[in-house]
Amino acid sequence: MITLKELAKQLNVSVSTVSKALHDAKDISEGTKKRIKEAALLYNYRPNKTALALKVNKTNTIGVIIPDILNPFFAQALHGIEDYATEHNYDTIVCVSHDQLKKEAQSLDLLMQGRVDGFILSLSSESLAQNDFLHIDQIALNKKGLVLFDRTTDQVDCDKVVIDDEKSVYDATQILISKGKNKIAFVSNIEDLNLGQLRKKGYEKALSDIGIEVNHSLSLDLTGSLDPHGLIKAFLSQQEIDGVISADNTSSLMFKSILKSEKPDINSEIPLIGFSDEKNSLLSYPRIDYIDQNAMKIGSKAAELLINRLESKDLTSKSITFEMPTEIHLF
Repeated sequence: MITLKELAKQLNVSVSTVSKALHDAKDISEGTKKRIKEAALLYNYRPNKTALALKVNKTNTIGVIIPDILNPFFAQALHGIEDYATEHNYDTIVCVSHDQLKKEAQSLDLLMQGRVDGFILSLSSESLAQNDFLHIDQIALNKKGLVLFDRTTDQVDCDKVVIDDEKSVYDATQILISKGKNKIAFVSNIEDLNLGQLRKKGYEKALSDIGIEVNHSLSLDLTGSLDPHGLIKAFLSQQEIDGVISADNTSSLMFKSILKSEKPDINSEIPLIGFSDEKNSLLSYPRIDYIDQNAMKIGSKAAELLINRLESKDLTSKSITFEMPTEIHLF
């Protein structure tokens, strides 16, 4: 690759003339522009983005950190982020924290060295469990934009994109109650997360509001279990249930599959509503009824909030928490 200075020397013109021609400046003739652009193509000239970024203090690059790339929700949210960023001429660099506080902090430090303009982040389960967000302070210290989504905390003042976790499960539980179900189980693989606790709260509130006593033995916590299948089998052998609410996609699929295997005679009589999307609901037969968080829209909104702040260059105005509407799909 040839440098701008070398290209100017080959054409016997100034560096500024080459730069202006490549940016279609009005004070450069069309003939000169054509000659310079043809030479740039011939000699494989590419602008030095790092040098340009240092000059204007802007990279048009967003750093994204998610807990788990294999989780369908985060994969779709990332799709939404990248679509919006690309449409608005921003690149993305993605890191995965693997739900580890140390890895999350290292990723932030790495991306900061890469001179990204801002961050979109969903917090690791370790950060939330340990209530440790000191590593995120460096974003503010370096005057970078930040948007949190899905897994957030009130201890960090920034824009956020969330759903109403409690209400979404409350509404789903009310649907099962309206169908005459009163022995509704609650299964969760995210009891260690605040959003998991909010979803459980929505389930219990829906029961209480209708006058059904909350039976804690009908709540099954799979969080961190090395044998979730065994726990579900034992639960089904011990408890009589007529409906299920799941706090996450993983436990939805596991519970539905084992229910069909262990109790095939009543499987179709026990409706299950969990968090999922259209594609993943097809992985079970009969299809799982699900709460759609609109993951792609969440990612797109997070990118929109961040880019709006970066373009306005105002990172100090009052933070926004955007609540994405959810949808319940029944089959």
